[in-house]
Amino acid sequence: MTLDTMPQSFAEAVQAAMEFDAPLNQRLAMVAEALEHFAPDQGEIVQRLVTRLKNHDAGNQAPAVGDKMPGFVLPDENGKIVRLGEMLREGPLVINFHRGHWCPYCRLTSVGVAGIQDEIEAAGARLVAIVPEHARYSRKMKETAGARFPFLTDAANGYALSLNLAIWVGLEMEDMMVRAGIDLPRYQGNSAWFLPIPATFVVDRKGVIAARYVDPDHRQRMELDEMLAAVRRVR
Repeated sequence: MTLDTMPQSFAEAVQAAMEFDAPLNQRLAMVAEALEHFAPDQGEIVQRLVTRLKNHDAGNQAPAVGDKMPGFVLPDENGKIVRLGEMLREGPLVINFHRGHWCPYCRLTSVGVAGIQDEIEAAGARLVAIVPEHARYSRKMKETAGARFPFLTDAANGYALSLNLAIWVGLEMEDMMVRAGIDLPRYQGNSAWFLPIPATFVVDRKGVIAARYVDPDHRQRMELDEMLAAVRRVR
């Protein structure tokens, strides 16, 4: 851990990382280190999943810089239908894919992104988060983050699948999540055990991807200053 004292539990470590003043990936690394400390068996399972995904080039076929971002029509946390085309009429857009409210890395990232929402808006852009969960859980995630931007529900990971961003967690990870009390079928409303690869796309007002970050290691995300810099380049 990068803190002076080791927290007494994994939950305390996550909270400490959220409050720590450091670049996003440094704080995410603190969470990963805490998992290895408090639950080394889980840390090993996560690493095996990440290795499997990287060995199969997961996420490499997702839309690239210079591509048109495929459209979406998804409900937000209050049931309002949101369309990509309508959002782009108001300026560039930052799209962040998250695994769910239960994922500490996603919660921490959402808090970080919400922390720069004023700067993103000042640069003339907007933000949107996409999660494969029922609205009651995306609302919880939005509230935790202190976000003003919408959290959209991608039912059954349909949009993520169309972007080559969805992955099957595998039986070992499924068993670990069940033992950890993560009820993915209840959160998502299906028993497929699919998750999106966390990703960020910065899309200009013409719908062209100007920057992207796709990494099958969910413990890594686009740095907030990189996100902001990409927005300022396309405003």
